[in-house]
Amino acid sequence: MSPALQGRHALVCGGSEGIGLAAAQALAAMGADVTVLARRPDRLAEVTAALPRVHEGQRHRHVAADASDTRGLAAAVGALCAKYPVHLLVNNTAGPPGGPAYAAAPDTYEAVFRQHLLANQVLVQAVLPGMQAAGWGRIVNVISTSVKEPIANLGVSNTIRGAVAAWAKTLSSELGGFGITVNNVLPGYTRTQRLDQILAERAAATGKPAAEIARGMLATVPAGRFAEPAEVAAAIAFLASPAAGYVNGINLPVDGGRTRSL
Repeated sequence: MSPALQGRHALVCGGSEGIGLAAAQALAAMGADVTVLARRPDRLAEVTAALPRVHEGQRHRHVAADASDTRGLAAAVGALCAKYPVHLLVNNTAGPPGGPAYAAAPDTYEAVFRQHLLANQVLVQAVLPGMQAAGWGRIVNVISTSVKEPIANLGVSNTIRGAVAAWAKTLSSELGGFGITVNNVLPGYTRTQRLDQILAERAAATGKPAAEIARGMLATVPAGRFAEPAEVAAAIAFLASPAAGYVNGINLPVDGGRTRSL
């Protein structure tokens, strides 16, 4: 039996580390040709060389681009798609800085909106012709459980993540008729550099040790532990698979049960 994603080309943003790297590994293991996108070409070359290859002819690539430079991003991904149409897009970008919503400068909101929603829009417009030509596509956005329940002291993130979720829900209705699904994965507390950043920011703001703050965070998680990036990647891989062809327009928390709402 052929791997589930053999013959499909996946573009994974933020693929140099954390959840993006784990997603690239999972999709490659399912047979997809994977292109990883991030800012550091040397690191991307290492990642590409190490990705799984499970069938003859499977090819992996990398593209160095900065999500905050939407013009450069459009050019880089447009050049990729002209040669290798993309069938599967994983939108995944580093989280915004912490702090209360009222204290954030308007320029910060504008910059994060560009880095997240506008970059996602640029990417979708670049990959959409290839998906439409194939009559098959998957768009998976890695956002946050804050789209269900805002997270304290992450005011800018709560705002922009909510905008991305609404954008994605709209796209799911518009693109479903082309055989393209659009879904969101909502990671909870996951062992990544982003978690380290949040712990450090909260420790600096409160004067408490990071270990104490981590214990307080875990007290809100029924599973009693932080997620591993591979666990979030497993949800991304499912939504990217043929098995999820009738799953469209959802927000899927991967948070150990921390989200209290339905």
